[in-house]
Amino acid sequence: MIYGERLKGLREREGITQEALGKLINVSKQAYNHFEKEYTIIPIKHLNYLCNYFDVSLDYIFNFTTTKKYNNFHQDLDLNIIKKRLKEFRKKHNLTQEKLASELNVVKGTIGNYESARSLIATPFLYTICQKYNMSADYLLGKIDNPKYLK
Repeated sequence: MIYGERLKGLREREGITQEALGKLINVSKQAYNHFEKEYTIIPIKHLNYLCNYFDVSLDYIFNFTTTKKYNNFHQDLDLNIIKKRLKEFRKKHNLTQEKLASELNVVKGTIGNYESARSLIATPFLYTICQKYNMSADYLLGKIDNPKYLK
């Protein structure tokens, strides 16, 4: 994935330390450092918080677009919208839960958990889906209503 460089650039532009950002998302400076260097994958809930803090889109952080911010975006993640949009995406692309699970190298139950709102989609799975299908991560997570697909 490619989010570390964008996070670092935003942090440096704002003149904020890794320790301060770590405190904002309730992790240690070392944990934040590992997120920024992509030694560890940052959870979506933390990534969403940082996007809101820096006032940028997830698509921008993931380097899917140069658009830093969309109009009419929602700050909070809604599991019910996410499950609906994930299911719609899967059906539009004629993917069964088994097929999508295979593409993401996870068990079918993981997709079932996402589609039933039992758990929030993991960052690498969101990234993979959006990158492969040119889908907006902000759209899939319910942060925006458009654009659904990126160019």
